Amino acid sequence: MVFNVRETNRSIRDEFPRKIKELNNLWIPMSDGTKLSAKIWLPEDAENNPVPAILEYLPYRKNEFTALRDSLRHPYFAGHGYASIRVDIRGTGDSDGILYDEYLKQEQDDALEILEWIEQQPWSTGSVGMIGKSWGGFNGLQVAARRPKQLKTIITICSTDDRYADDVHYKGGAMLASDMLWWASTMFVYNARPADPEVVGDAWREMWLDRMEKTPPYVEEWVRHQRRDAYWKHGSVRQDYRAIEIPVFAVGGWADGYPNAIPRLLENLDVPRKGLIGPWAHEYPEMAVPGPQVGFLQECLRWWDQWLKGEDTGIMEEPMLRAYLQDSVPPQTSYDYRPGHWVAENQWPPAAIKDQRLYLNENKLTEKPAEGASIKVGSVQQHGMHAGVFCPFGQPGDLPADQRNENGYAVVFESEPVREETAILGHPTFRVELSSDKPHALVAVRLNDVAPDGSSTRVTWGMLNLSHRDSDEFPEELEPGKKYVVDVKMDVIGYTLAKGHRWQLAISPNYWPHAWPSAEEATLTVYPSENTCLFLPIRWEKAIDAELKPFPHPETAPVLSKDILREAKRTREIKHDVVTDVWTLDDYSDEGARRLHVNGVEYGSTNRNVYTIRGGDPLSAKVECDWTLDVGRGDWQTHLVTKSVMTADENNYYLTNRLTAYEGDKEVFDKTWEAEIPRDFT
Repeated sequence: MVFNVRETNRSIRDEFPRKIKELNNLWIPMSDGTKLSAKIWLPEDAENNPVPAILEYLPYRKNEFTALRDSLRHPYFAGHGYASIRVDIRGTGDSDGILYDEYLKQEQDDALEILEWIEQQPWSTGSVGMIGKSWGGFNGLQVAARRPKQLKTIITICSTDDRYADDVHYKGGAMLASDMLWWASTMFVYNARPADPEVVGDAWREMWLDRMEKTPPYVEEWVRHQRRDAYWKHGSVRQDYRAIEIPVFAVGGWADGYPNAIPRLLENLDVPRKGLIGPWAHEYPEMAVPGPQVGFLQECLRWWDQWLKGEDTGIMEEPMLRAYLQDSVPPQTSYDYRPGHWVAENQWPPAAIKDQRLYLNENKLTEKPAEGASIKVGSVQQHGMHAGVFCPFGQPGDLPADQRNENGYAVVFESEPVREETAILGHPTFRVELSSDKPHALVAVRLNDVAPDGSSTRVTWGMLNLSHRDSDEFPEELEPGKKYVVDVKMDVIGYTLAKGHRWQLAISPNYWPHAWPSAEEATLTVYPSENTCLFLPIRWEKAIDAELKPFPHPETAPVLSKDILREAKRTREIKHDVVTDVWTLDDYSDEGARRLHVNGVEYGSTNRNVYTIRGGDPLSAKVECDWTLDVGRGDWQTHLVTKSVMTADENNYYLTNRLTAYEGDKEVFDKTWEAEIPRDFT
């Protein structure tokens, strides 16, 4: 479902205030001679009546892989009086060049030239907004920080302001084993896709071979930078929020991997800004699951009209943040809909939030501090297998399963049943006084909702590499046996615990496969005291919630017509060999295959990610990511096969990436990259 379009209850609009025309396969020249490929939707009369522009700037290929989703939004904006533009980043799609890594300065520099080019077009007023989800949300923030005069505002969706601490590489200073290699393997195969011969001509094959030869496996560079250094500071607008001087609309979902940037942007930017957080996974809010979906494109138009056309749409008179408070639900790995209700806040942090403290008391969470016996928290390598995926896209099986599957591998504390429903909005934080018997260790915590029947739904979670307790830039070993007080900040969440339900806190030194395990099994000792407590951001005041206007019903332009050549499929299986004590998480996703009627391009992919670990042996951790990908038309058919593997010993990480390419049935490329990289406090 990543680049497919799911069926929802949205309305389809095929008539708009302005008639639309499409400009396909335009070339935008760069100053170094590189040409970037673009597609533009704009009003037919735009050259006589110039319009503002909206730019979406991605590496995911406009002519097929994002073509379905682009057809929902860009014509919609164009029909309401905008030039809506999709540009393939240098080195991707039909654009020239090589994409050497994520979010390079070259990518930003090219964006500045794109904005200058837009300003010079006869259909343009010179005012531009940027929109994008994930990569396009990242570079919207990054380009805004460069302060080009043409860029007047951005809408950033499912993105981050912190490339080190809040992306798919590291979290809490711990390596994200679940996503580090997977995302790199994704870009490894995506970057190997050829340009379209109907667009670039006979040069396509030479471009293809050059792209495969020169584009590196990104994971090697990501693993070389295991702490917050200049590599990660680049492109992290958190380093200087003041660099952004234009209005920002930040959007995301509780089920996404990127909710935390939204409150940070609201708190730290000094520009007109809005936030929207729904129950959604990594998808646009008019399409995302879990529902409810909202009329997000209409909200975008209100934002664009306000800041690109100078119309007072009233959007800035509304609360700074609209967020969806999710109700207690039984644990499921997929939801079509999450019950709850919308709330509003005029500022962040909200004035109406008060921290409630719950302390550890034997196996309970109580409101009074307890000076009890210390608690041993041992390593169990398979803890975390039921955590769900780190960044759900809304596929079946993405979300955490019943946490009773995990709790036997952790140390768990529960509150008394709450006497009335209790809402939280913010970052639950576990402050803990602890020691470790090893110089390297991590701590992972889960906050769960326990129903009267005992089922346990994960509400939020966090983890901390304890060598990063004081700094992500300058980590330090632990002194075994020494007591430390650390804060483990969990992901921001909006949630209402039902009357009669309990809060549950689970603690472990392992969270595989989200966290790459420490080289040695560590045992933590937790000390109940005033220093050891769970902070819950209780939402007391609800005064402005009743003033909220309901969102409009979701609507989009019609999706492009297509033929389904192969149906999509997803399986996600956990296996345990009781003889060898090897645990395996096998995650298989077939995106399916389809043919677009508009250009005849056929495309599809499959992806299998296998995470294995043996009980009692952290050095047995292994991640394998396999991809197949097809792009073609008629007699022109290309097929890609990749295999990426990551392992580690006590001192080093080991990476292998192999790419094999076929034109028709003929193998035309085969190369293997290998790297050995020292562990650096991870």
